[in-house]
Amino acid sequence: MPGNSSTMGQENCESYFIFQGETGLGVGFRTFLYFLGLAYCFVGLSAITARFFQSMESVVSHTRKVVDINPYTGAEIIRYEKVWNFTIADISLLAFGTSFPQISLATIDAIRNLGNLYAGGLGPGTLVGSAAFDLFPIHAVCVVVPRAGELKKIADVGVWLVELFWSFWAYIWLYIILEVWTPNVITIWEALLTVLQYGLLLMHAYAQDKRWPYFSLPLPRSERPEDWVPAEVVTCKSDSGPCNNYSEILEVGEDENRNIVDIFSFHSGSGLGPVYQNVPGTDETPEYSNKDSPEKMSLEDYHVFAIWGQQFVDAVKLKSTESRQLNNLYLRLARISWQLLLVPWRLLFAFVPPYHIAHGWIAFICSLVFISAIAYIVTQLTDLISCVTGINPYVIAFTALASGTSWPDLVASKIAAERQITADSAIANITCSNSVNIYVGIGVPWLIDTAYNFFVYKEPLRIENAAGLSFSLLVFFSTSVGCIAVLVIRRRTLGAELGGPRLWAWITFVFFMLLWLIFVVLSSLKVSGII
Repeated sequence: MPGNSSTMGQENCESYFIFQGETGLGVGFRTFLYFLGLAYCFVGLSAITARFFQSMESVVSHTRKVVDINPYTGAEIIRYEKVWNFTIADISLLAFGTSFPQISLATIDAIRNLGNLYAGGLGPGTLVGSAAFDLFPIHAVCVVVPRAGELKKIADVGVWLVELFWSFWAYIWLYIILEVWTPNVITIWEALLTVLQYGLLLMHAYAQDKRWPYFSLPLPRSERPEDWVPAEVVTCKSDSGPCNNYSEILEVGEDENRNIVDIFSFHSGSGLGPVYQNVPGTDETPEYSNKDSPEKMSLEDYHVFAIWGQQFVDAVKLKSTESRQLNNLYLRLARISWQLLLVPWRLLFAFVPPYHIAHGWIAFICSLVFISAIAYIVTQLTDLISCVTGINPYVIAFTALASGTSWPDLVASKIAAERQITADSAIANITCSNSVNIYVGIGVPWLIDTAYNFFVYKEPLRIENAAGLSFSLLVFFSTSVGCIAVLVIRRRTLGAELGGPRLWAWITFVFFMLLWLIFVVLSSLKVSGII
């Protein structure tokens, strides 16, 4: 039987990834290679996403000079304020950035299907599966990462409720257009309305943040600190000279042993932000600085091209494994192996220009280009896996693709839950990413396909497995009610959504993971035709 299965697989799948000789390999070996390649692409997504976050920090940290006149003395008072609103930054740049792997994958899938009256299932399946991964496993991780007994609650409940409403409405809306208005068909107007609702989310959240009358909930903003991220002192660990002023990695305290990029430092207004924030943009005015007293600096003083060259040096340089936590030889070997595995990606991504240029916008755009390129490779590998194994692409999308492309969401929310003194950004990233998945991740690809079909064929876009997708939406909506209910109960009993006693934190973790397994199993069985 294994031999017959192998022969059948080779006869049915003549596609290959790099060279035609792949078709002569066994089904099992080909499947292993393609899954290995898929996993390595997810590693690359994590690596480029870290650089994307650094560029995003530079964009959001941009400040503008505001001149006020003292009404009594007539003297000019110069102050610097953030260009970006906290809430809008969370919903747009942060949520969009962490969701961009899924968005680009879905868009590429739509472009590949141009001219086909049926929409590709890879993108929608990945985005719905990603929403479940965001809501359940990421919430589960965020609950347990705070220190034992530490409680972190949402400070601005009003903004969270607005974000939660639009997140739930996104999936209700998707079900309506799939099953109620035009069953199994998507029209150009439905796709357009889907995309436009993302703008409504931004406006509503901003109105709530600013407490506009008639457009916001009358809920007070409680315990929202001036600095959302507590300042940390960056220590130099090199004995050979002064610290590098433009290091891209924020070294966290030794007791934390994290060595992570602080992607949420744009919420800090103190002068003790990450050291890489000290490099200004190209403007002559001191608009971009996290210092309390900004001063004019020239970009040439920091030799941006030297920084760019240093990126290539750092890419091939292995970090020291000398640490109290790495006394075990096997752990040190594992860390060295992991760093060697990352070297090709780090060397490739060193071509991304330093984020010190143009307030990080160039690095921001280049990072998106690399993410799109990796997403294209992911779609090719997924097609091959489905072709070789016969597994329904929706099943692969719900499981492997959703988990792999959602890894940036997990990293972002985990860091926020660890570092921020409130739960706002950690949870906002989850709810907003789910909204972005539908309004942008599904809306834009469907708009591309429906517009093409409308103008070329005068036909709407048909959904091949609409019943399976609708069933997944119902399962997701039902299980998500349980997830939100637990967060509300924790708020009422413990006083916070994240953290708390370790026993209750782990019980919550297990419950959220169980909800995710229910979603994955039921959705996979449905699209496979078993139920």
